Amino acid sequence: MTDGKIFNLRMEGNVGIVTFDMVSDVMNTWTEEAFASFHEVLEIMEKDETIKGVIFISGKPDNFFAGANLKMIEEMNEEREIIKTIDLFHDSFRRLTKLKYPTLAAINGHCLGGGLEFALACTARIAKESKTTVIGLPECNVGLFPGGGGTQRLPRLIGYPAIELILQGKMLPAAKAHEAGIVDQLVPAAGDLLEESQSFMQEIISGTAELKRPEQDFSQVDAAAEQARQGALKATKGRELPAHMLAIRSIQEGLKVPLDDALEIEKKNFVEVVLSHEAKGSINTFFIKSMTDKPKSMMTGGFVPKPLKKAAVLGFGTMGRGIAIEILRNMQIPVIIKDIPEALEPGKAFLRKTFDGMAEKKRLKVPVDDLMNLITTTSEYTDEFKEVDIVVEAVFEDIKVKEQVYGKLSEVVKDDCVISSNTSSLPITTMSQYVKNPERFGGTHFFSPVWLMQLVEIIRGEKTNQDTIDNLLNFAALIRKRPVVCRDNPGFVVNALLFPYFLNSMKYIEEGNTIEKVDRAMTGFGMPVGPIRLNDEVGIDVTYKVFVGMGIEQKTMKNMVEDGRLGLKKSEKGWFLKDGSVDPDALLLIDKKEPKERTEEEIQMELLTEMVKVGKDLLDRKVVDDPRMIDVGMVWGVGFPPDKGGPMKWSDLIGLSEKLFGKSFY
Repeated sequence: MTDGKIFNLRMEGNVGIVTFDMVSDVMNTWTEEAFASFHEVLEIMEKDETIKGVIFISGKPDNFFAGANLKMIEEMNEEREIIKTIDLFHDSFRRLTKLKYPTLAAINGHCLGGGLEFALACTARIAKESKTTVIGLPECNVGLFPGGGGTQRLPRLIGYPAIELILQGKMLPAAKAHEAGIVDQLVPAAGDLLEESQSFMQEIISGTAELKRPEQDFSQVDAAAEQARQGALKATKGRELPAHMLAIRSIQEGLKVPLDDALEIEKKNFVEVVLSHEAKGSINTFFIKSMTDKPKSMMTGGFVPKPLKKAAVLGFGTMGRGIAIEILRNMQIPVIIKDIPEALEPGKAFLRKTFDGMAEKKRLKVPVDDLMNLITTTSEYTDEFKEVDIVVEAVFEDIKVKEQVYGKLSEVVKDDCVISSNTSSLPITTMSQYVKNPERFGGTHFFSPVWLMQLVEIIRGEKTNQDTIDNLLNFAALIRKRPVVCRDNPGFVVNALLFPYFLNSMKYIEEGNTIEKVDRAMTGFGMPVGPIRLNDEVGIDVTYKVFVGMGIEQKTMKNMVEDGRLGLKKSEKGWFLKDGSVDPDALLLIDKKEPKERTEEEIQMELLTEMVKVGKDLLDRKVVDDPRMIDVGMVWGVGFPPDKGGPMKWSDLIGLSEKLFGKSFY
C-alpha cells in the first residue's frame, strides 16, 4: 500500500484499489499536488507485475472528480505555463492508457471536466445512480473547452453525439451517461459501488465483460463540424466565442489523425482559448455566480435569521404580483396582498394563470390551488397584519403615497417586522423617516418579470441596521434570488450604470446614427437587446422621470413621453412597431443635433467606458465595497454578456481600467 497525499493504492488479491481524496477541499480537482500524488501511484502501478487490474474510487461520497482547478487556469497568462499544465494532463492520462492491465473508474457524485477525461482514459467506467452523480464536460460553459483529451476520447467512444455534449456542456445523470455509452455499467442507488466494481473488474480481466466499443465512422466530420458551428453561432447571435469555435476545430481536425497527433491539436487550441479574454471573463462569471448562489453565506457569521412565517405585499401591480409569486412558490407561506379593490381580482387571476403555466412545465412543488389558498387579499390594514414577519412594499413611485402607506403600516405591524421597499428610484433613507423603528427598514429592488429575473438589490439606508440586511439576505435565499448588497444611491447599482447607457444611446441617434446601428453595436457586444430596445421595454417614461429627477434635460425622451410613447408593452407605442422594426413616426420626435457618424466599435467602447466610470464612482463612495457586486448586478440584472465577466472585470481584461484609473478593479 502507498500512503500518498491524495492517491492511495492498496491491494485486494490481484486487484489494486486506488482511493483518492483531497481531504482539505470539498471537491477533488486536478492541482499540481494531485498530479504529483497520482504520478507516485502510477510509477508503482507501472512496475508491479503482479497487478491484474486497478479500480479508481473517490474517498468523497458525492464527488468523483470535479476537473481542473479553475482558479489555477484563470491565473495562467503565459503560453509556456499553459503548455506545462496541459502536458501534465495528457502525459498522465497517456501513461494510464498504456498500463498492461485494465483500469476501471468507479464513479459516484460529480465526474466533470478533467474528472471525466481521467475516467475516459480508463479501460471502462462504472457509475452509481444517485442524485449527486452527474457526468459531463461542462468546460464550454466557463469559456474553455475540454483540454485533457476530452475533445478526442469522448467522440472516439460515442461518436458524433459527443459534439453536442461538449459544446452545450451537458451534465448527464448516471443512467443517461450509460445510455449514451459513456458508462459501461450502472450500480443501483442502494448498491455497494466498490463491491460491484470488484465484480465488474473480474469480468473485464477474464474477458467476459460486455464493453461496447463500436468502430466510429468519422468520414462526415467536416459536415458535422459545420453544422455544430452554425448552431453555436445561432445561439450567440453570430458572435464567435473562442471556447466553442476552438472546441469544434479541435474535434474536426483531431478526428482525422491518430490520437497522439489529435492531442497535440487539442493542446494548441487549448492554449489559445485559455489566453482569450472571454475565458477569463467566463471564469469570473462562474466565480461571482458561486459567491451569490447561497445568499446565506453573505450574512454575518453566526447570525440567526428571523423566522418568516407570514408575509405581506403592498401593491398588486406588475411588481407586486411578481414578488407574491416568488414568495408563494418558493416559501409556501401565507401572503397578505393589499391594494385598491379593483386591483385585487385581476391580480389573483394573473397569479393563477402564471402558476398554471408553471405547473404545466413542472416548475411547481405544490398544487396551484394550495398556493392560491395561501393568499389573502384586502384593501384595509386588517388585524392579520399583526402576524406578518416581513412586508415588501411595491406601491406607486410617489413619495407622498409612500409616506401615507408607511405611516398606516407602522401602526399595525409588529415592532420587529422587517419592512422593505421595491422602489427603483426613491431613496431608502428618505422613506425610512416615515417608518416606525427605521432600523428594520431597507430596500429590495426586484427586476421584471420578477419570477424570471434572478437579481435583487438589497439596499442599506442610513438607518438600516445589519440585522435587517442579514434578514433580507435570508429572504433572498428563501425566494431563490441572487443578491447585490449596496448602500442607498440614486439608481442603486444596476440603474446607476444604465443611466449613462441610455443617455448616450439617445445622443448617438440625435447625432444621426440609426437606432438599428446603436442597438446592433451592443447586441454584437453580447447584450441580449440593444439600449434603445431595452429603454422601450423598461418604459421610456421610467427612464425619463429618472433623468428629470437627476436634473438632466433629455428632449428626445421628453418628446416621446409627451406623445404618449411610453414603450410598446406599456402604451402600445414606443420606438418600435409590433413586427420589431423601428416606428417611422418615432423618428420624427428625435431632437436632431450636429451629425456625427460613429462605428459600432466606438459605440461599444464609449458605452462600456461610461458604465465603468459610474462603477468606479460607486466604489469610491462606498455604495458597494466590492467590484464583484457591480458585475453580479449587470450580468444578472440586464444580461451583460457572461463571457465578459461583468463591466468591471472586462475593463480589467482589455486594459481599460488601467488606462482610465491607473489600476485594475480585481
